[in-house]
Amino acid sequence: MISKFSNGTALLLIDVQQGVNVLTHWGGPTGRRNNPDAEPNMAKLLDAWRSHGLPVAYTQHDSREAASPLKLSEPGGAWIEDLAPTASELVVCKDVNSGFIGTNLEIELRRRGVKRLVVCGFFTNMCVETTVRMAGNMGFDTYLVHDACATTNRVGPDGSDRDPELVHDMTVANLHGEFCTAIDHQQALALLAEDATDLERVQGNE
Repeated sequence: MISKFSNGTALLLIDVQQGVNVLTHWGGPTGRRNNPDAEPNMAKLLDAWRSHGLPVAYTQHDSREAASPLKLSEPGGAWIEDLAPTASELVVCKDVNSGFIGTNLEIELRRRGVKRLVVCGFFTNMCVETTVRMAGNMGFDTYLVHDACATTNRVGPDGSDRDPELVHDMTVANLHGEFCTAIDHQQALALLAEDATDLERVQGNE
């Protein structure tokens, strides 16, 4: 069973910035991404968290890499429309993959009484994955909303072009049962109303 998401359960949106859709930067000449429903699913989660008065937090990426579109000085650093934070919501700026490195994210979550994290955003195999791994290791009860995440194709050292859906699915499989419990956005929304007796919490390292 997974108990109802209530006080102390924060929604954490990872790098919901316009630069994630500069696909040739992330995936090369054949750049493409999976899950076009990621943004609408995130918006549903965001609306629900706000309507329930539960905490919302964001990471915002300001890359160290000169060519990256995820720089606050570039248009790609801006928030994706309809997913921007309000003035009262927690925003931490990072320049590496994990939302916990070089930021005050952990201390600010703990100050707000957050013990459970529901994570979504970009990219599944990069900043989402790294942040989820650390959240699980730090003892947060962590849930990855896999259909509210997306990623791009990846070209390996041998030149093989891995499809974005494969990259996404493999990342979710790696995280689920070890660093977090993976659920979809409908399950996350339902958990705002009641316990999910049909779901199993499977986070490891405990």
